[in-house]
Amino acid sequence: MDSFTQIVLGIATAEVFAGKKLQNKTFLYGAVLGTIPDLDIIIGKFLNDVDGVAIHRGLSHSLLFFVFLAPLLGWIISKIEKKKINFKNATLLAFWCLFTHILLDLFTSWGTQILWPLEHRFALKTIFVIDPLYTVPLGVSLIYVWRNTDFSIRKKHLRKGLIISSCYLLLTCIIKLFALQQFENSLENNKISYQDIIVKPTAFNCILWNANIATTTGYYLADYSLFDSKPISFKFYSKNKELEKNLIQNSDFKKLQVISEGWYLITNKNNTYYFNDLRFGLINDNPKNPQFAFSYEFIKDKNGNLIAHEVPNAKRDGKLLLQKIFTRIKGN
Repeated sequence: MDSFTQIVLGIATAEVFAGKKLQNKTFLYGAVLGTIPDLDIIIGKFLNDVDGVAIHRGLSHSLLFFVFLAPLLGWIISKIEKKKINFKNATLLAFWCLFTHILLDLFTSWGTQILWPLEHRFALKTIFVIDPLYTVPLGVSLIYVWRNTDFSIRKKHLRKGLIISSCYLLLTCIIKLFALQQFENSLENNKISYQDIIVKPTAFNCILWNANIATTTGYYLADYSLFDSKPISFKFYSKNKELEKNLIQNSDFKKLQVISEGWYLITNKNNTYYFNDLRFGLINDNPKNPQFAFSYEFIKDKNGNLIAHEVPNAKRDGKLLLQKIFTRIKGN
């Protein structure tokens, strides 16, 4: 999730475990602890584009890392707040602020390597990385927490925020299952046989959902709004296996295959190869010249080796995509 949401969740978690002992200092400790796992983004800035993406939500989002980090952070907090919280409680505070961070990330499309060093990323794909309907109720409850010194009152407001946000998170899971059923029914009606399917929400909402459907020769992409009145339509994109043969020995290509979990297309434009990650949707859905939200172009370095570089998206592309989403939400 976005940094602000993780800060809000970190503060709420800190309040649960140490609100009575630390009062409003939970806002400081929760904010810091809630953002620590995402410091891997800063490390990624010093790496190449592919390795920077590969480490995100890896070691820094794993249980193994937290088992060693939480006692260290707990020791530091207990030394700073020696008269207010002991080492054991400070360690529990640190662990749960870190752990709830990755629990929330599990609901996004990117997921986390919670069992690092295993490569598998766990992703429920029920919520977009920024969703105000989750963040705002929790944030509002913390405003009331900050303004009160009575622990019972603070606890009451915090409980309301956590219940509303958690219920919304549960609702996204239910809606996803419903959307998945709609896609599967439509595939059956269209007599489309497939190997795998992933369904995920579009930006900032849980009304419009995207589906990627893998077949032996390519992928069908489709979207579904809860307000749709017409059948779901599918657009087919070939896997372009012939183009892929020219990258099969490339180290960056192999890493991107793992990162994308096999959901990718190789395209060629102006004699340049592009690796397109299917999991995060399209900006332009023209089957002959699709533009994906996350793409990497392979450029030759001074030694003639093909190196993958992330393709930056223009602000205009983002605005057009959001306009398209909010128009499509209304139904087909």
